[in-house]
Parts: sequence; C-alpha cells; structure tokens
Amino acid sequence: MPIDVRVPSLGESIVDATIASWLKKEGDTVRQGETLAELETDKVNVEVNADQDGVLQKVIKKVGDIVAVGEVLCVIGVSGESSESVGIASSSTVTEAEKTVASPSAEKVSVPAVQQTYANGQRNNGLSSDAQRPPSPLARRIASEHNVDIAQVRGSSPHGRVTKDDVIQYLTQQPEAIAPVLQAVAPVAPVAPAAAASQIPPTQSQRPVAPAAVVSDNLREERVRMSRRRQTIAQRLVEAQHTAAMLTTFNEIDMSAILDIRKRRKDAFKEKYGVSLGFMSFFTRAVIGALKAFPRLNAEIQGAELVLKHYYDIGIAVSTDEGLIVPVVRDADRKSFAQIEREVADLAKRARSNSLTLPELQGGTFTITNGGVFGSLLSTPILNGPQVGILGMHKIEERPIALNGQVVIRPMMYLALSYDHRIVDGSEAVRFLVTIKGLLEDPESLLLEG
Repeated sequence: MPIDVRVPSLGESIVDATIASWLKKEGDTVRQGETLAELETDKVNVEVNADQDGVLQKVIKKVGDIVAVGEVLCVIGVSGESSESVGIASSSTVTEAEKTVASPSAEKVSVPAVQQTYANGQRNNGLSSDAQRPPSPLARRIASEHNVDIAQVRGSSPHGRVTKDDVIQYLTQQPEAIAPVLQAVAPVAPVAPAAAASQIPPTQSQRPVAPAAVVSDNLREERVRMSRRRQTIAQRLVEAQHTAAMLTTFNEIDMSAILDIRKRRKDAFKEKYGVSLGFMSFFTRAVIGALKAFPRLNAEIQGAELVLKHYYDIGIAVSTDEGLIVPVVRDADRKSFAQIEREVADLAKRARSNSLTLPELQGGTFTITNGGVFGSLLSTPILNGPQVGILGMHKIEERPIALNGQVVIRPMMYLALSYDHRIVDGSEAVRFLVTIKGLLEDPESLLLEG
C-alpha cells in the first residue's frame, strides 16, 4: 500500500519551506531512512527521508515550490504497484491534506518521523549526534552523477561531513571527470551559435576552466535565485531600519593590555582548556558588565511596554556562504572565559556547516559582530531586531596616539555601538561604550566585575 511523504514539522514559528532539491526521481528504488528531498527554510535546511522501503512512484511537488507543514511531497509504494492507481490516490490525498492544513479547526496533521535536520545531525537509522554526519545532499548527487563511491571521499567539514567541495576536490584527481563536474556545479546559459562557432577548441595542454568563469560578448549577466535565508536576512535588515530609530556612536580602545595577556597566556590556556584564547571572551564579558550598568540596552519594545531582561544571551554574528547568522551564547554571564571561547568556536563551526539547531539561533538579548576579521576599519552595524543594541568590532591597527604628553604607537581598535534611540538616550549609549572601553583597557577589571 502506498504511503504519503509529507512536509515534517520545521520548528517553532516556521510554517513553510522551499523545495531546494530532489535527490530521487520517480521510479527510483528507495530504502527506509534514505534522503528523498532537501527543504530550505529561513534558518536551517531539512532533509526528508523515506519512511519505508519501496519505489518513489509519484513526485507531487517540484523544486522551487513553497510547501506548508503537512503537505504531501511524494508517494512511496511497493515494487510493481500501478503508477496510475498511485496517481489517482495521491491526487485525492493532496486534496485532503490541503483541506486539513487550511482548516483552522482541523485536527493536527500527523507527520511521519522522516526528517533529518542539519541542526541535530541525527537520522532515523540510529546515527547519534556524535557519529560522523552523512554526506550533504548535493555531495551525494554529484557523486552519484559521476559514479563516485561517496565512502571513498574524505570530509573536511566539522564532524567529518562530506560536502560538495570535498567531492569536487576528489574528482580533480581524475582529469577525465573534472570538466563535467565543474559544468554541473557552476552551469551557465548556452552561448549563441554564432558565438560558439567563433570559440577556439581547447588544446590538451590547457587546464579545464569552470564555465562560470567564461564570459562572452552577449552573456554578461547571470541570474541566481536568492536562498530563503538570504531573502529573510534582506527582509529583516530593511525592517530593522524602518521600525527602529537607529543611531550609531563610536569610540576607540587601546588593545595593548589584552594583546599582552594573550601573548603571555595563550599557550597555557590552550593546553589547559583545549581552545585558543581569542578576543571574543574579553568582549563578551565587557559587554555583560556594561549591560548590567545600562540595562535598557538589554531590553526590547513590546507594544507600549519596555521589557527589561535580567539574563544575558549574547548573539555572536558569524559569516557563512548563505549570509550572516547569529547563534546565541546562553547565560553568558555565568560562563568562564574558556567556556565562552569553546562555545563560540563550536557555534561558528556548526554555523558554517549548516548544522545549528533552531533554538541556538533564536532569542538573544544583545549582539556582537566582528568586521575586523575581514579588514574593516570602521562600520555602522544594523540592529538585530527586536534587540536594541549591537556592538561592532573592527580591525586592530597600530596608530600614533597622545599618552601622558607623548606620542606613542599603540594597537588601536574602533568600536561602534548601534542602538534604538526610542528607548536608549544618546548619553546612555556613549557611557555604555565608555564602560566597555574601560573594562577592555583594564582586563583585570573583568574579573572584579563579577
């Protein structure tokens, strides 16, 4: 008897997703737990897995479709079943599913346990979060298209997961396979016949070039669909500018004391705690000290009320291929330097491998972003709503400053604080930033701050 494969629960506040890819096509044999499709949501990607062995007899939704939780994606039946009968059954099934989803009074849709999110790295076949994560859907697809045994490819991402880049790197060792792989990964629009005729065939001595790098006279543009995450980021950044009275104030800090501590303590710190002593623990602790002194920067507006938060969940902005995301260090005021460094490093790695859980991306009372890692000297960060404050770190640069009547060269960093002027006054924001400056230029005070 055929069964419907439905869109699984996607997490709190997420009601729909976009079909990013189908890894199986109609007529393919599938095994229980095998990935059928990949769904893309605002925050995490979700793999939909087969709930039983059988044959993928009908695909209901195609790539690019927006689907709601509970909608039927495809139908799996046993081998030899009539595809016509499945088509008739699935048509009525879709109708009933749509009615169920659309009706507010309808009973809750029962969703089979066929999902795997990159968030928790667990599958229905029993793999634990500590085990090696399965290859990404795109990696499996490329490997399958080019007859590569995915088990022979070594994963370079955290937890050993095999990604698209790992498969491509593996295939670069096989010259006869690299050209079609590059074409599959970076396709371009077809060249007009006249332009194609004028192209000189490559010689054997020429290295293969990715088609995306070739630009003809009549092909100067490329259209790429924005991911759900990129669309959401764009929407929320614009909303932040439209809904908050955003203002930015600046200051600079002398990083000499922190650099001296790191130089003297970095080896012993790493040997004892297994993690490097970076800047983020210092800045996180300094921000917490300033938030305790100026609590309205750790608040949010809800209607006509101001919600003051007496906990410190600090968001750390991380740059990924899909854009900037902000995982949260919970109760950061209760964590030591080593705990903060360890958690920030772990969150950043899993953010870039798309394996964070939804709770790790939700909430947050204040955000820190570091453009200095990319060489930014000064910027005005945009609020991460509904938060009312965000601190921007920048590049450390040696500059001449006046100190005790003398000109000296010191490692300086500009700091930027963007804040919501509706509830944070300018003088309050300036004093907040001055407090951070004082704590960072005298790192021992971070211990006394408590």
